[in-house]
Amino acid sequence: MKQENNKDKITRKEAISKMGKYAALTAVGTFVILNPLKAQVSSLPADPGGNPFD
Repeated sequence: MKQENNKDKITRKEAISKMGKYAALTAVGTFVILNPLKAQVSSLPADPGGNPFD
C-alpha cells in the first residue's frame, strides 16, 4: 500500500481561516469595482437639458 503524504494536507481550522480571507478579499474587490459605477450615476446632473419653458 502507498503511504499518504501528510505534508500537503491542512487542518479544517486552517482551511476555514483561508476561506475567510478569500471571502473578505472578494467582498472588498466587489465593493471597489461596483462603487465607482454607483458614484458615476449619482454625479450626473439632475436635469441635463434644462426646462425650456422656464
